[in-house]
Amino acid sequence: MKPTGIPHASTAILAERLVRQFDGLTAVDQVDLDIASGEIYGFLGPNGAGKSTTVKVLCTLLAPTGGRAVVAGYDVATQPDQVRLRIGVALQEAALDPKQTGIELLRLQGRLYGLTRAEIEGRLSELGRLIEIGDALGRPIATYSGGMKRRLDLAAALVHNPEVLFLDEPTTGLDPVSRARMWEEVRRLNRELDMTIFLTTQYLEEADELADRVGIINDGRLVAQGTPAELKRSVGDDVIVARVDGSARAAGPAVEAVPGVQGIESRGDEMIITALDGAATIGAVAVALNTVAPVRYLTLRTPTLDDVFLELTGNHIRPDESAQREVVEVGR
Repeated sequence: MKPTGIPHASTAILAERLVRQFDGLTAVDQVDLDIASGEIYGFLGPNGAGKSTTVKVLCTLLAPTGGRAVVAGYDVATQPDQVRLRIGVALQEAALDPKQTGIELLRLQGRLYGLTRAEIEGRLSELGRLIEIGDALGRPIATYSGGMKRRLDLAAALVHNPEVLFLDEPTTGLDPVSRARMWEEVRRLNRELDMTIFLTTQYLEEADELADRVGIINDGRLVAQGTPAELKRSVGDDVIVARVDGSARAAGPAVEAVPGVQGIESRGDEMIITALDGAATIGAVAVALNTVAPVRYLTLRTPTLDDVFLELTGNHIRPDESAQREVVEVGR
C-alpha cells in the first residue's frame, strides 16, 4: 500500500520517497513504507543494498537527504528526540562496555531514559521473563558469548518499553541454536507486547519465518512488498532444480523449449527452472536436459524468497560468508 502522506493512528512507521546520499552516492533511493502498529516487518536484501542505512535514518542516527519519515507519530528529521523516546534499537554492532555487568548496563539504560529505580527493577523482572539472559546478568560482559551479547543488547533496547523495535540483522554470525532462540524471543515480544518490529535481515528463512510482511530492497530501491506467501506466488507455482554432468548453460535452449517452462537460471552445473505446473513439466525437463548432459540430480520445490529476489533483480541473496563462518557458541 502506498503511503498517503498523513500517518494514521495505526501506522507505526511511514516513509515517503525517502532518500539518503553519501558524497553523491545514493544508498537509499525513493523508499516508501507504511508499517502498521503491531506488525513484524522484514526488510530483506543482500549486504550493501541499503537496509542498515534505512534503519539508521528511521532511528534518527542519519538525517534523510530527501523525502520524509515518521516513526511512532513523530518526524525523524524535525522531532528526533520524540522518536528516540519511543523506539528501541539493536544494531549489528552492539556497543557494550565489557567491564560492566549485564545488570549494570540495563540499569544505566533505564536511568538514561528517566525511569525511577522502582520502574527499572520492574522492567528488569519483565525482561528476565521475555529475554532468556539468566544468571549471566551478574557477570562482566567480557565473559559473554556472542549469543548472550545479542540478547543483552536486545534487553537494553527494551528497558524503556518502546513502541517500535528496530532489529538490524540480529542473528548474523549466530549458530543455528542461538538463531532459533532469537526468533522465539522476537515472536514473544510481538505476541505478548503487541510491539511493532522492523527487522532487517539477509537470511531468507528468517524473513519467511518471522515477518507478517516483507520488503525487498536492492541497490537502495524497494523492489517488492507483500506477505512472504504473496511474494512467492508472484514468481510462479513451482521451481525445478537440476544438476547435470558438465555445464547447465549448454542445456538452456532445450529446456526453454519445454511447454510450461517460464524461465531458467544457470550457474555452473546447476539449473533453476520456474514452471507453472512443475509436476507436469519435470519429466519433459529431464528429457531435454539428457539430450545435452546426463542428469545427476532433479527435484521439485515451491518458490522461496530467494526465487523472488532472483526474478526481480537477476541475482541471488547471499548472506555474508565471513559472518556465516563466525559461528558464536551458544550463551549459557
